[in-house]
Amino acid sequence: MELKADSRAASTGDRARGALLGLAVGDALGAPAENMRPSEIRRRWGRIEGFVSDDPAGTDDTEYAIFSGLLLARHGSALTVSHVERAWHHWIADLDEGPFRGAGFSERGTLENLRRGLAAPISAQHRHAWSDGLAMRAAPFGVFAAGRPAEAARLVAVDGRVSHEGEGIYGGQAVAAGVAAAMAGAGLASVIAAALSVVPMDSWTARSLRRAVAAAQRPYPDRLTGERAVRSAVVIGGYPWTDLAPEAVGLAFGALTAARGDFRTAVLTAVNMGRDADTTAALAGALAGALHGVSAIPREWAAAIGPVRGSCLPSMRGYHVLDIAELLTPDDAEDRQGPSSPGSPSARDGGEGGPAAPPAPGREPAAAPAHPWQETSSAAPPSGAVRRTPVSTGAGARSAGVRQDAR
Repeated sequence: MELKADSRAASTGDRARGALLGLAVGDALGAPAENMRPSEIRRRWGRIEGFVSDDPAGTDDTEYAIFSGLLLARHGSALTVSHVERAWHHWIADLDEGPFRGAGFSERGTLENLRRGLAAPISAQHRHAWSDGLAMRAAPFGVFAAGRPAEAARLVAVDGRVSHEGEGIYGGQAVAAGVAAAMAGAGLASVIAAALSVVPMDSWTARSLRRAVAAAQRPYPDRLTGERAVRSAVVIGGYPWTDLAPEAVGLAFGALTAARGDFRTAVLTAVNMGRDADTTAALAGALAGALHGVSAIPREWAAAIGPVRGSCLPSMRGYHVLDIAELLTPDDAEDRQGPSSPGSPSARDGGEGGPAAPPAPGREPAAAPAHPWQETSSAAPPSGAVRRTPVSTGAGARSAGVRQDAR
């Protein structure tokens, strides 16, 4: 299935920035509520309506999305499992990472397998291969394969074979396909249909997604009742881990549906439902951002997102999600030269005096000298990427460490 873009709506580049900045915004908004029940969220903050941290920042969701985005920008549709495996070794597994680096349990299981000398797909055979760790980094594949949900699903599965199996792969495919459809200007119903079209109909992921969407479409007397219904449709009560891919994907699409695609409402609905709130809000933010473009993101939220800090992946420190959006949409250079939007490079770099958008490589791989994904290369971004000046981590920053969920 290939979708044609609606020329009257946001441009491809604008949707790309909306998708990846939306992911980072959702991640930062949801991080303080991660692993919490809605009742705990209400007792602590009432209802979350914006950042509740004095120093909002993305987590492993944003850093791994950047990691996969850089890899995709280098190899394009020629991406192979070997490319992904080498990248995991060079940028993560083979580094002296220090204490408690590397993200949640699915990533930890993958890293342990790689360090033991196991190769993909065996490296993905661990206790948490069904986690949402692939779904959280799936949006760049939808950005790259705009209008081509099947291709987005194929590519994210290539990436996922190093770290996930089964439902973990399906979760990533559903998100990538949904973003790809939204990137082409598809409506909400078509975005949901695209997500369902790339996963087995009888899979846990498909069932959870359908249940969440059906619950979100019903009328309710108030917002809280609606959120409870969506959550009850997919959450397995009493299960100790909150990072199940079928659950996170279902909650994200349920939040998007309940919000009728509105960015602010979708992200806040995901946050206030708790569970793996940073990931569900990141997924909802990526989908809604791709639907409407970067202008749909509240300006104060967009302004709070800086380069990632490397709290999970030290090798990603200094990259900004908007750099990745530019690398994945190289044919949209004309749009990038237009007026500044809340998330545009000129806006975040200080207006007209800021550095120009970087040149970007083509979508297909080119014959090039050593690059970041080769074991012998230096730690440098792929051609065209810009390393933004890292933000200060300050006293209020999140400390580096293993996440307390089961990803």
